[in-house]
This record gives sequence, structure tokens and C-alpha cells, in this order.
Amino acid sequence: MALNRETTQSIRVARRGGKIALEEAVGSPLFAAHQCYPPRPVIKGLQGLPFSPEFFADIESRLDDVNLRLESMDRCGIQYAILSLTSPGIEGVSDTATAIRFAKETNDAIHEKYVATHPSRFGFFACVAMHDPEEAAKELERAVTKLGAKGVLINGFTNLDDRDEKLRYLDAPECEPFWAMLHRLQVSLYLHPRLPPTHQQVLYGQYPNLVSASYGFGVECAGHALRIMCSGILDKYPVNIILGHCAEALPFLIHRADQRMLIGTPGSNGKHTKTLMHYFQNHFYATLAGIRRHSTLKNTIEELGESRVMFSVDYPYESNEDAADWFDSLEINENSRAVISHQNAIRLFGLDSEQNK
Repeated sequence: MALNRETTQSIRVARRGGKIALEEAVGSPLFAAHQCYPPRPVIKGLQGLPFSPEFFADIESRLDDVNLRLESMDRCGIQYAILSLTSPGIEGVSDTATAIRFAKETNDAIHEKYVATHPSRFGFFACVAMHDPEEAAKELERAVTKLGAKGVLINGFTNLDDRDEKLRYLDAPECEPFWAMLHRLQVSLYLHPRLPPTHQQVLYGQYPNLVSASYGFGVECAGHALRIMCSGILDKYPVNIILGHCAEALPFLIHRADQRMLIGTPGSNGKHTKTLMHYFQNHFYATLAGIRRHSTLKNTIEELGESRVMFSVDYPYESNEDAADWFDSLEINENSRAVISHQNAIRLFGLDSEQNK
């Protein structure tokens, strides 16, 4: 039976400790990272997101409160969290020089505030400015070698103007210096969603919430991942890529994409030399961010294998307690639970196994 569980705290759940959580969103001391910079409409026809000012004020308070985060982690049995700048982050900064500066200073700030003060509880994914891939490669190297970043998180496409029209996806030829550095450092890329470009939001007209995390987020990110697969970049730089939300529905859809790609004119769909499923099963990992559905988890495991699925709660947009209650109450064997909750992360990120005790 597929259970979609949201806790009411009326039933006590045995808490399992030692979890490692990925993609745990933080803010930036430099700008409102959950909005574009400079601020501009991100949903077609609306001035800003369809949420109240109080919603954003609550986000800010939870993003930046270290003690609140630690208390929540303790309640949920989360020993270690890998933090990342929330969407759209640096990718939503339209000016190149500003984006480069914001990325460097934000990495320093996250490291100082969280990692340097609580090294046994926090790691972080670096942010970089893909507006200038050469500079992005340099900052990635600095963040990994000097600050100990566990990899890099990129929030989808990069804005190259302030009109949401000139965009750069990671399969662009200009991005090769970044991929080369990622491969040289042997660290992972976390590809996180952001809202689709405003000129691609006709489908969501009159229903603005659909364009956000409820649906449009995942579609945009899955399409970005497919672009990377089709480009052939993973043949040249065989790196690991992490997708949240059980890989943005790709476990359910990618076999269909492979089937229909076969009827296309050879060579018309990029330089890739292998099937999309091959790239998916050999280069991609999935997290449980935002997922509360056992059948979705099972489908993800069946397509990727449980060695490529990792725990996440998507803090602070989701309830840590609800995510932990759902995961801890799943009817799966304890070996699988341990693999997903922390063992895969320890292996992928080279963590000290002592960190999950």
C-alpha cells in the first residue's frame, strides 16, 4: 500500500538517529537569496511570488537561525546537514561582477557561520557564478580546497540579464571550464530547481502556485538534467549529479524519453553516445527532499538502486519533524534505512563515519 503520511503527532514514531540531510537551505547575508537580484517578477503577470510578506519573513528567520536549525535536527535524529544557498541564489543575480562577488562572500559567510563553529554538524555545497564559468571554476576550487565544501549546488539556469530572457543552462559550451574543474576535484554537483523562465510560463496562467515547487520547479529541473545528458558532457567529464525530490520524477519518465529519442534523426539530439537511462543510473543520485510517498521512493529505488538514494528534509520549507516521522516509520528493512539515511552520503562525500553517530 502506498502511504502518503503527514504526521499529526498523535502516533509516536520511534526516532532513528544518525541521519545525514542534504540540500538544507540557508540564506545569504548579502541579498535575499530566495528572490532574484535585483528583485523582479519571477511569475508571469505577478509582482513577485504568490505568497504573503509574512511568509517571506518567516523564511528569512528560519534560514538564518543556527540554534533553531540545530534544535530541529536534534529532534529529528539528524546528526549532520550539508547546507546550500537557497533558490534562485546566485543564479538569479543578473550582473556578472555582482554574482562573482556574492558567490565568494556567501561561501565565506556560510563556512564561518555554520561549518567553522559546528564542524561535526554542518558541511556545505559551494555556490558559484556561472555567468563567468572560468571564475566559477576558480571559486569552486577555492571553496573545496580552502573551505572544505562537499561539492557545489547550482539552482538551475543562470540569468545573464535582468529580464529573465538571456539564460545559460549547464550544457552550454561556455560551461566547460566548470565541468573540467568539477571532474578534476572529484566532487558532486547538486542540481536544484528554480521557477521556469517567465516567458515559458504560459502553461501555468491563472494558476501561479503550479509554477513553483508544486509542479513547475520539478519540470524545469528534470529538463535541465536531460539537457546535460543529451549534450555528451558526461562522456567527457563523468561526474556525479544529485537531484532532489526523488530525481524530479525522472525515475518514472526517463524510460519513455529513451524510447521516443530512438525515432529521432541520428545526431539531432546532442552528442551523447549512450542512452539517457545509462547516464541516469551511472551518474545521478536522488534525495528524498519534499517526498512523503512510499510508492515514489520505491520507484526511485527500482530505477536507480538504493545505493543512489539519500535522505533529505528540504529545510526550512518542509517540516523536519514530518519528514523524519515519515522516513522513520517506513516499512523497509533496517539495512536499507541505514543505507539511505547516512551510508550513501558518507560514501559519496567522503565523510567521517563518526559524524553520523
